[in-house]
Amino acid sequence: MVQGDYDEVVALWRTTEGVGLSEGDDQAGIEQYLRRNPGLCFVAHDSTGKLIGAVLCGHDGRRGYMYHLAVAQNARNQGLGRKLVESCLTALRLAGIQKCTIFVFAHNAEGKKFWHKLDWKERADLQPMQVSISTAPPK
Repeated sequence: MVQGDYDEVVALWRTTEGVGLSEGDDQAGIEQYLRRNPGLCFVAHDSTGKLIGAVLCGHDGRRGYMYHLAVAQNARNQGLGRKLVESCLTALRLAGIQKCTIFVFAHNAEGKKFWHKLDWKERADLQPMQVSISTAPPK
C-alpha cells in the first residue's frame, strides 16, 4: 500500500461491513501509519487494476497489529483475504515480530468466522480499553 492508494482503500473500507473507521483513518493518519510501517501494509488489484483488497499492518517493536482487512464483496472466497494476511505475517516475521493481534467487533460474525478459519484465537482474558487523547483532560 502506498499513499496514492488512499481514496480507493477508504472507498473499499466504507463499503465493507465490519470495518469501523475513525478520525485516525483520515488521509494524514493513514499516511503517517504507512511511513511508520513501510512494506507492511498491502493492497490487491483485479486484472483491470481495480483495488479489491487492503489491509493495514504494523508493529511496535514487540507485537504486530493488523487493521481494516477488507476484500471487495465480488472478490471473496478466492483466498485473497488469506493471501493479504499471509503477506502481513511474512513481513512481520522478517521484522522479528513473533505475535500479531487483530481487533474484531463483537457483533462481526462474518469477520470472526474468517479469522477462526485461519486459526486465530479469541482472547477472553483481555478487554480492550481506550481514551481519546485529543479530548482527555490531563490528570
